[in-house]
Amino acid sequence: MKTFVLDTNVILHDPLAMFAFQGSRVVIPMPVIEELDTFKRNNDERGRSARLVARKLDELRKKGKLSEWVDLEHGGKLKVEIQVSGGLPSSFSQHTKDNEILSCAQFLRKQGENVVFISKDINLRIKAEALGLETQDYEKSKVDIDVLYAGWREAAVDTAFIDRFYKDHKAALPGVEFKPNEFAILKSGSQSALARFDAKAAALVPVAKSDSAPWGVKPLNTEQRFALELLLNKDIQLVTLVGVPGSGKTLMALAAGLQQTLEEKVYRRILVGRPVVAVGHDIGFLPGTKQEKLTNWMGAIYDNLSFLLERPKGSLETTDMDIQMLIEDGSLEIEAVTYLRGRSLPNLYIIIDDAQNLTPHEVKTIISRAGKGAKIILTGDPYQIDNYYLDASSNGLTYLVERFKGQPTFGHVTFTKSERSPLAALASDLL
Repeated sequence: MKTFVLDTNVILHDPLAMFAFQGSRVVIPMPVIEELDTFKRNNDERGRSARLVARKLDELRKKGKLSEWVDLEHGGKLKVEIQVSGGLPSSFSQHTKDNEILSCAQFLRKQGENVVFISKDINLRIKAEALGLETQDYEKSKVDIDVLYAGWREAAVDTAFIDRFYKDHKAALPGVEFKPNEFAILKSGSQSALARFDAKAAALVPVAKSDSAPWGVKPLNTEQRFALELLLNKDIQLVTLVGVPGSGKTLMALAAGLQQTLEEKVYRRILVGRPVVAVGHDIGFLPGTKQEKLTNWMGAIYDNLSFLLERPKGSLETTDMDIQMLIEDGSLEIEAVTYLRGRSLPNLYIIIDDAQNLTPHEVKTIISRAGKGAKIILTGDPYQIDNYYLDASSNGLTYLVERFKGQPTFGHVTFTKSERSPLAALASDLL
C-alpha cells in the first residue's frame, strides 16, 4: 500500500484531495496543519479551502485518533504526522515549512513506508527527487492540453452534400461523431459551408447568427463567427472562449452582452468578473474604495468597454454613454471573482475574464452561482497563467472545457488567430 504525503498547496488547490487516493494511506504532516492555520482567516478561496479542510479533519477526528490511522470511506487510511526529524542533508535549511514537510516524508520512508510525495510546487518536487523520494504533481483535475476539445473541426465532403445542406438547412454526416454545439467547416473544392451540430435534430445545421454585428462589432474570421453563434444563442447557457491573445474573446463577449442587455433586454445586467492575480510582482496596497481598487485590476475590461461605447454600433458618432453611467444605472457590474461566492445571479449575462488563473474548485464555485435565465462566458489563454500553482493542464478553464464537452447547454470555441494587430499576431507566433 502506498503512503501519499500531501503538501499544503495540494490541499489549498483541492480541499478534498485527502479523499482522492482510494485504498491508500494519506499523511498530512503537522507543518501543513500549521500553514493552513495561517490561511484560515483569509476571505479568499485559500481561506475557505483551509477552513473546509479543518472541518473535514475534525469530522475524521470523531472516528478515531488522527495521530494514529483513521479509516476513510474509500478503504484507505489517514494520519496527521507530527514527526518531522527525517534527517535532511546539511545543505537543506532546517527552518522552513517546505523542508519540514520533506523531512516528514523522509522519516516515513525510513520507517519502511512506500512514500509518494504529492506537491504542486515544482521546486519542492525537485528537492524531493534529489532526496530519492518518489514525487508527483496532483493530477486529479489535469487534462491533456494537446488534445483539448477545440469546439470546431474541418470536414471534407462532396459537392452534393453541400448543395443538400443549403437546400434542406440540415444534413447528417455519416461516420463522424459530433459533440452538441460543435462547429464544422464543410469543404468541397472551392465550395464551403459553416455548420453547427444540433443535438435535438441530430444533424448539422447552418450557423444562424454568425453574420450578426452585435453593438456594431463584425466578426473578422471564422472563429469569431462561431463565437457569436454561441454568444447570441439563448439556449446555450455556458460558453468558453479559449485562445491566443488579441483574438477578440473578451471584445466579442462584451459586444454580445451589451446588445442583449441594453438593446434586446434579454438579461437584467452584465456582470464582469476577473481573478485578482498580479502579472509579475504585486504593486502592493492600493488606496481608495473597492471600485477604485478594482479599476486598477480591470484595465483590460475597461479598455474593451471604452472602445465599444465610444463608437456605438460601428458608427463614427460619439456618445454620452460611458462605463460609469452603466454602473450607476445598474446595467453593468464589475467585480472580482473573490466576491461572487454565496451570491445567486439570475437573468444575468456573466463574463469571467482571464479564467485560466482560476482553479477547478474556483470555477465550480462560480458556475454554481448562475441563477435561472443566466448565461456565463469564460474567456482566457491557458498559456498565459500568472497563478504559480497552475499550468495549461491543471487550470479551471481547461478543466471546465474537458468536463462539459458533450453537454447540450455548453459551447466552446478555440481561437488560433490574433486580430489585435499584425505586431500582436507576430508576438503570439514568435514568442
